[in-house]
Amino acid sequence: MYLLYRHFITGIFLLLFSSLTYAGGMALGSTRIIYPLDAKQTSINITNTDKKVRFLVQSWVDNENDVKVNDFIVTPPLFVSKPESENTLRLIYAGQPLPTDRESLFWLNSKSIPEIERDEIQNKNILQLAILSRIKIFMRPQGLTFKLEDVPDSIEFKSVENNLSIKNPSPYYVTLINIKSGKEDIKSMMLSPLSTINIKTNSNINTNISYQTINDYGATTPIISKQIGK
Repeated sequence: MYLLYRHFITGIFLLLFSSLTYAGGMALGSTRIIYPLDAKQTSINITNTDKKVRFLVQSWVDNENDVKVNDFIVTPPLFVSKPESENTLRLIYAGQPLPTDRESLFWLNSKSIPEIERDEIQNKNILQLAILSRIKIFMRPQGLTFKLEDVPDSIEFKSVENNLSIKNPSPYYVTLINIKSGKEDIKSMMLSPLSTINIKTNSNINTNISYQTINDYGATTPIISKQIGK
């Protein structure tokens, strides 16, 4: 007979994967969700690839600041996933009206706890692992005139004293990866719509910069190289 995690467990560790969607037998169907602002709902598949183990799965939504919100109805919020099965999570936005001139960001969280056999926990100290997968939800207004294919090349870079200014003139969230300038590797980052950030750089940076972005399907776009303005 099997028991779920809450019985006779003396320790629980929660492992957090912000960008990974695979969690010890549980896998979300994509690395991000594009939710059209005029859509009534959207959905994502969640699959249990394990041949033997059931998982207790709990899902909820955080806002951009990692605070749990009730703006979304997630169904089912809690369920047991059987071995080698697929379930569907449905998301319905029920919050206040969002901006129509730019995307808004939320996070879908899905926590999976594997079941264990009763015999394995009787008179024993058990360490049970709960795995939390998180993916971005981009709430995308309809009618944005800025073309998605123009976004990667639209990013602007300027050198300001010892800082590198990075501007996203588009109404979309943009994730920059593999950023390099001279001998310096710059940490990957996500730019908010219509925003500018400044990061400190060192003397290894030069007048050229190269980078890639991540598209709606979670794939990397071709390398873009351009000059850093002043």
